[in-house]
This record gives sequence, C-alpha cells and structure tokens, in this order.
Amino acid sequence: MTFDTILVDIADGIATVTLNRPKKKNAMNPALHRDMTKALDMLRYDASARVVMITGAGDAFCGGMDLKEFFTDLKDDPVEYDRITRMAVEWRGRTLRYYPKPTVAVINGFCFGGAFSIVEGCDLAIAAEEATFGLSEINFKLFPGGSVSKSLANLMRPRDALWYGMTGEPFNGIVAAEIGFINKAFPAAKLREEARKLGLNLAQKDPWALKATKDGYRNSLDMGWDAAMDYSSAKEMELVLRQGDKFRKEGIGDFLKGEYRPGLESHGSARG
Repeated sequence: MTFDTILVDIADGIATVTLNRPKKKNAMNPALHRDMTKALDMLRYDASARVVMITGAGDAFCGGMDLKEFFTDLKDDPVEYDRITRMAVEWRGRTLRYYPKPTVAVINGFCFGGAFSIVEGCDLAIAAEEATFGLSEINFKLFPGGSVSKSLANLMRPRDALWYGMTGEPFNGIVAAEIGFINKAFPAAKLREEARKLGLNLAQKDPWALKATKDGYRNSLDMGWDAAMDYSSAKEMELVLRQGDKFRKEGIGDFLKGEYRPGLESHGSARG
C-alpha cells in the first residue's frame, strides 16, 4: 500500500513509518491523518511487523498540526472539521496507546504542539539530543488543545507541563529525557543506529508477553488495587493460553536447566 504523506518500510521485524512532508516540517494535515489511520490498521495485521517506529523526514519529526489546512481551510466545513479532528485524536490517542505491538517514537528533529501526542501515545520514545521540542500555541493566542493537554497531564510533571505550556519556551532532547518526556536522547548521528538496536531488541521478544506488559500497565492506571490484581491474574491465564504455557516450559524451564539468566539476558537471545 502506498501513501501520499507517509512512507512505510518493513525490515527485520521493524516497521518504520516516516512522516513525509519535509517542506512543511511534517505537519499533520487531513491527508496525513487519513494515511496514519490506514497505515496503523494495516500494520496491526501484518505479521512481518513486530515493532512500529514513527519518525520524520528531513530535519523534523513533526511540526504539529498544519495550521492552514486544518484550522483555516476547514473552518467553514464543520462536518469535515469534526471528522478530521476525531481521526486526529483517535490515532494518536487510543490507537497508539492500545496498539497490540510495541510502538516507538524516534524524534529526529522539530517536535511541536500536536506532535507531543504522538510521542505520548507511543510506548517508548527516543530523540536526538539536538531535537527541538516546543508548545508554541501560547505564542499565537492558543493553548495545547485537542489531545495535547491530556498528553501533557499523562506524561509530564505538573510544573514542567505548565512551564512549557505557559511560556512557549523550547527545549532539546537532553532536557526531554531529563524531565521524562522521552526515554533517552542520543547524538543525532547515532539516533538511527540506536533506534535499530531498540527495534531489534523488542522484535525478538515474545509478542504476547509484550502485549500483556502494555495492557497490564495501561489498564491498571484506571483500576483500584483489587481490580488490578484480578486483571493481572486473568491476563496471566490469557498469556498461558496464547503461548501454550511457554513462559513456564521454555522461559522458567530453560532457566532451571541453566540455559539462560533471566535477569541478565533475554530468552530469545540465549536461544539464538
């Protein structure tokens, strides 16, 4: 499947989705929201894609919403504005958050406004140290709207969210890692290499165990202690059925036979 605003490449179990509007800093226009919705649905059922990484073409990850095509061109078409808004919120929020495969944001450059919801929606995020992050909405009499305010509340400490939201002050990848908005920052020259290492690491893990890890974390956030314990127990039984009890037969079994060390290496690498 080909797309107008993104590129999709699959190799070694890693699906790389590249936002491809470099002349517009990969800003999200209606066509990009349609393309991302289709691509994520396609990759969900593609067995060759075990991990999904999202990055940007050129010197930008994503400049946020395309202000002209989204806010101006659609202002007189409330039906289409609502349709695209719902699509934009859905794929960055619910779709990425509850995606059955690991998702990683690889932030190679400018990351502004609505792009924060892509980063927050992904399970993991790495960035170039030189990347520039910013919530510039306040500078043109707006606020971090749509899904962005919720993304800030989910991921940032209150002081950080309000500081950057209210001042519009940009920050780099090093600061993004320090405040916990991303996992790690690397020199730009090493970002692609580090992204591949991370992707290969995830791709060789058991996919059902990865999904259970994601589900256990995401859903427990909304549960009290007793409900979370019941959910975790049920999830373990589901994993037994999905895997054919492999975590006992192979994971724990091979550890007991001295074939690998679970705290120090992965079962897949020990066997491979």
